Amino acid sequence: MLEDLTLKLEAAFKRLRGYGKLSEKNIADSLKEIRRALLEADVNYKVAKDFIEEVQKKAIGEEVLRSVTPGQMVVKIVHDELVRLLGNTAMQVKTAGIPPTIIMLSGLQGSGKTTFAAKLAKFLQKRGHKPMLVAGDVYRPAAIQQLKILGSGLEIPVYDEGTGDPVQIAFNSISAARQKFCDTIILDTAGRLHIDQQMMNELVKIKLRVRPHEILFVADGMTGQDAVNTAKEFSEQLDFDGVVLTKMDGDARGGAALSIRAVTGKPIKFIGIGEKPDEIEQFYPDRLAGRILGMGDVVTFVEKAQDTIDKEKAAKLEEKFKKAEFDLDDFLGQLQQIKKMGSLESLLKMIPGVGKQLSGAQVDERGLIKVEAIINSMTRNERSNPRILNGSRRKRIALGSGTSVQDVNRLMNQFDQMKKMMKRMTGKSGRGFARMPMGFA
Repeated sequence: MLEDLTLKLEAAFKRLRGYGKLSEKNIADSLKEIRRALLEADVNYKVAKDFIEEVQKKAIGEEVLRSVTPGQMVVKIVHDELVRLLGNTAMQVKTAGIPPTIIMLSGLQGSGKTTFAAKLAKFLQKRGHKPMLVAGDVYRPAAIQQLKILGSGLEIPVYDEGTGDPVQIAFNSISAARQKFCDTIILDTAGRLHIDQQMMNELVKIKLRVRPHEILFVADGMTGQDAVNTAKEFSEQLDFDGVVLTKMDGDARGGAALSIRAVTGKPIKFIGIGEKPDEIEQFYPDRLAGRILGMGDVVTFVEKAQDTIDKEKAAKLEEKFKKAEFDLDDFLGQLQQIKKMGSLESLLKMIPGVGKQLSGAQVDERGLIKVEAIINSMTRNERSNPRILNGSRRKRIALGSGTSVQDVNRLMNQFDQMKKMMKRMTGKSGRGFARMPMGFA
């Protein structure tokens, strides 16, 4: 996410840090590079111009020019301006005083509304809500079926009336939600390949009839300036409450994220970071600014871990660590918890300093698959008692997992080293080592 912009900004900052003393000239030269980086990331021209002017105004002040680390001061100014540009604070989805809360989704066809509806439902479900999905897109072929399949997979009810009147369907869903004791309605609406007045009129009618507590505009983050222009049009006609940027995992530029808040005045509330139902993040301006500048995002990393970890299993694992009973089944369980948190590359980039080290490198996640295959090729007794793994057993495991004996040996060496490290750690602290997957405290 936003890799190209991060690399170009880092190059500009590296040059700034190289100067023993900053002057108005070398600050101006670096800001030209930053402006070029923003424009190449498809940031709106006026937004980029205003951003650079604000940074320049603050960067040529006495405090910066006389600072012991002027380059770092400019980085801080850019970070603070990015946070301001992105909206300063995270904005929550509004909820109804008396349920159900009605959340209406809008946007063009292909922006990912239906998929996001299911993701949002799961996001709310994990936080103790009981959502219901409403199939309001009666025009796109298979849209209703897609929503029903997604809902079924997540065990979330879906209300549909087939190809009826979208306004009436939305209205009828309110009583249906009350009957099912659902506290949140997520209304999927129809889109078009481009804005047309008929679609807008229908959305306005739905808004007037059901009076949603929250209207979210869903935009494809990969479309850059097109997403911003569409958002502006929707904002003027529908007056939505917040923005959702989908497909941000595939967008190396990030122009939409940096422009849409400034152009529409509406906050970004969620970003989609993958295809899986749980690959959605609540939007925090300071966290995205940190990622853009290569500073990592430890808070999101920890939150992902907390959402994924089974606390009961973690407590049992901690006891096993203390008694030195940690086996390959436990090792496999920790590995699977890491996989649930997302791609290894995205997780590593959240750790400060690691993102820069990874720049341009490919993280091969097949290694995790290989480890799983090796452990799954062992008998239950072998997983519980790795000491019995002699040469013939290791050869059989390698054949069964499609790997080599060297791969099996490498895994066992890593496992032994991990056990020794955990023994030392639990011996010193006694508690807390199993709170994070694979021993991250």
